[in-house]
Amino acid sequence: MTEPVKDRIRADVAVIGSGPGGSVTATLCAEAGYSTLLIEEGPDLPLDAMAHFSGEEILHKYRNAGVTMAFGHPSVTYVEGRCVGGGSEVNRGLYHRTPPHVLEQWVASHRVDALTPDELAPHFEACEATARIAAFPGTPPPLSQRLGDGAVRLGWDAVAAHRLYDYEAGRKQSMSATFVPRFRRAGGRLIADMRAQRIRRINGRWEVAVLHRSGPMVTIVADTLFVACGAVQTPALLRRSGFRHNIGNSLRFHPMLKAVALFDAPVNRPGDPDPVHQIKMFEPRFGIGCSISSPAMLALALAANPAMRARIGADADRMGLYYVQNGTGHGRVRALPGSRDPLVSVRHHDIELDQLYDGLKHLVRALFAAGAQAVQPCLPGFGLLYSAAELASLPARLSRKAAMLTSVHVFASCPMGEDRRLGATDSWGRIHDAHGLRIADASLMCGPTIANPQGSVMAIAHRNALHAIERRFA
Repeated sequence: MTEPVKDRIRADVAVIGSGPGGSVTATLCAEAGYSTLLIEEGPDLPLDAMAHFSGEEILHKYRNAGVTMAFGHPSVTYVEGRCVGGGSEVNRGLYHRTPPHVLEQWVASHRVDALTPDELAPHFEACEATARIAAFPGTPPPLSQRLGDGAVRLGWDAVAAHRLYDYEAGRKQSMSATFVPRFRRAGGRLIADMRAQRIRRINGRWEVAVLHRSGPMVTIVADTLFVACGAVQTPALLRRSGFRHNIGNSLRFHPMLKAVALFDAPVNRPGDPDPVHQIKMFEPRFGIGCSISSPAMLALALAANPAMRARIGADADRMGLYYVQNGTGHGRVRALPGSRDPLVSVRHHDIELDQLYDGLKHLVRALFAAGAQAVQPCLPGFGLLYSAAELASLPARLSRKAAMLTSVHVFASCPMGEDRRLGATDSWGRIHDAHGLRIADASLMCGPTIANPQGSVMAIAHRNALHAIERRFA
């Protein structure tokens, strides 16, 4: 339940966006005794209101029913959560702490203070105490284990990633199941179906013009304002409101290429837990992992491969969907006058696309080593492969026209740091020259995390919120 909507709402602290960054931030502010309001553009739905990764969930919990695009050559199709809990409600909850070498790069490139692994560790631990992580108990599902077996047979290292998941209860540790209840217990107020249109500073306070789904305009007035709308919507809102300096100029992705393997025995059983195996030894050039392989997801991935797609009805239980990803893609976010959605554009460097294509070939090798009878690269014009030897028949380079890139991770559109030439905020998420205005989401990252980013978003939000509270938001 969310509180009734009034035409003017006052709070000490307002947080726009209830994803991992916003929920962690709002919780700490409420627990510190501040009157805290958390607003969310999407609906407030129970975690299990609909089947995960179903068409119904995509319609109700994703922005634009899962159809959002960064335009480029090639373009990148990406997804954003749009509901209470944000992306944590719709992802698999795979969990990694930020790799130390990534933190070192950010400190060096953007001059970020107090971001060493040791300094960030207490914030990871604090978040993990509420949104609990767990290793898969026992033997992972066969779709996952096959990738691990293929890696071992090739002499590669594979890991079974931890998840934000309660395996005993069979329930994901999303924000709506963890930090949002904690926020409410601390007296925090949550209002869903509220789209922030613009922000402005008047008489020493921040005012947010908000449109409620039912129609009326609402004004939120707060002493301190955290923007946590995600790496696309945060810069879009800020740019609509006149903030430009390093806002929306450096968006990054983890673009993926995918392949479907056909095995000789069932690997894809209804009710199996989500797959967890990943091959990370080739990072940062590329990383390999398992995808959700429901019939709907298989059909979507095989949209450009009709012959293999036609086999889903008979053979879905023997099919597994897998991905390779890296950090290719350098994007921009621009608000368009009169448009609800921003324009997102992306450009790619040849070497990054070459590395991603090389990763796809490594993925195919791993799948054949795992016992696949055939592998279909999910790319237009690519036929079914029946052995790893047939990789030699593929084009030497991936055509930009053929590259069908997707991403579930977006970040770094408003990076933090003390170097004002690059950063939109200081090291703690404070927007330069805008007292009381802060960012608290994946926008703050200084580049790709390489690993799944949710843990990084939560820990950095925790770090920054405590820093703000200790200094009374100065």
